[in-house]
Amino acid sequence: MGKTARWFGAALLVALATSSAQAADPIKVGLGMSLTGKLAGNGKPALIAMQIWEDDTNAQGGLLGRPVKLIYYDDQSEPGNVPGIYSKLLDVDKVDLIVSGYASTQIAAAMPLAIERRKLFIGLGGTAVNDAFHYPMYFNMVPNGPSPKAAFTHGFFKVAAAQNPRPETIALAYADAEFGQNVCQGARDNAKEAGFKILYDKSYPPATIDFSPIVRVIAANQPDLMVLCSYPLDTVGIIKAMHEVGFKPKMWGGAMVGLQSTALKAQLGPLLNGIVNFEAWAPVKGVVTPAATDFLRKYQVKATAAGADALSYFPVSAYADLQVLGQAITATNSLKDDVLAAYMHKAEFETVLGDFRFGQDGEWSEIHLLEVQFQNIKSNSIEEFRDLGTEIVVYPPELKSGDAIYPYEKILAK
Repeated sequence: MGKTARWFGAALLVALATSSAQAADPIKVGLGMSLTGKLAGNGKPALIAMQIWEDDTNAQGGLLGRPVKLIYYDDQSEPGNVPGIYSKLLDVDKVDLIVSGYASTQIAAAMPLAIERRKLFIGLGGTAVNDAFHYPMYFNMVPNGPSPKAAFTHGFFKVAAAQNPRPETIALAYADAEFGQNVCQGARDNAKEAGFKILYDKSYPPATIDFSPIVRVIAANQPDLMVLCSYPLDTVGIIKAMHEVGFKPKMWGGAMVGLQSTALKAQLGPLLNGIVNFEAWAPVKGVVTPAATDFLRKYQVKATAAGADALSYFPVSAYADLQVLGQAITATNSLKDDVLAAYMHKAEFETVLGDFRFGQDGEWSEIHLLEVQFQNIKSNSIEEFRDLGTEIVVYPPELKSGDAIYPYEKILAK
């Protein structure tokens, strides 16, 4: 064998070895997640769901012939920590792709870097974050449709407008922060479209602890309806203040974050009865699939072992988040951000959260949010929330698991 042939043979062996090593290298997906702090109630379940996707995907042979690996850091529920985390993921860890952690504040904090680096970015639990950026490689994993600000209270107003006699007036209260401002603007638009007269429309500081004075002022206006756009701690404080003051509007709730957490639901117990609020997903007929049931079975085992919320439905969204990414990678045979984004704009996705397409600004093309009313809660036991017997889907009509009890005073008398 001549020198040229020997050199070529050696070079070929090196190339094959390198190719094999590269094929074995994991596809790295990076994220920050709130594992401590005020957002951890959803952050921990979300990470567990994503780790289940990682395990499921690798058990099926990975993606593009390579295993997948999540690389994550705790953002401690502080938006200020987020940019540094994503810089480290991209510059030090050299991740292939990034996805967001939970909540609008954390997503918004990461968006400038994602835009600067031209990275595909899938948001988890964001509300109208891309309204400020119009970034074509952003996609949102919340089933709130093309009008995200209005979506969170869409079902509330549909249920209210169907009552007889029809309510006429409404009060709006919201946290003076990103989610509260965005969603209350949507509630304001919904109220005007439905023809309800707004008697009260004010924000409160995010650090508010005592909500009794706010509730008393609202009660003095005697609105038929009350919509709240609140964060978890606010939600608890407002609900307790409502009972303390004894205010009984005909219907209330709307966009109260926290009532998707089993721990908070158990803490509040019977105080929840009558509240009408949004839910992203619930295992009702017409929504639940065998794949979703299988995921929840795995999730509940892992969440119980980790001391996380085992009965939460929010992790369904987190698992679907990475299902979308995996399906896009498989369909395009690529890890290029622009290639994946182009595909995601035109594709239909099949996930545990439902089948859907993305529309303008990366929001869902159609609204899939549910509206639920808490009923029949008798104690503060977690067992009250093990099935949907105390959380009745009242909208949309084709997915209803029961009827709304109206007015609110009627449910309190039961």
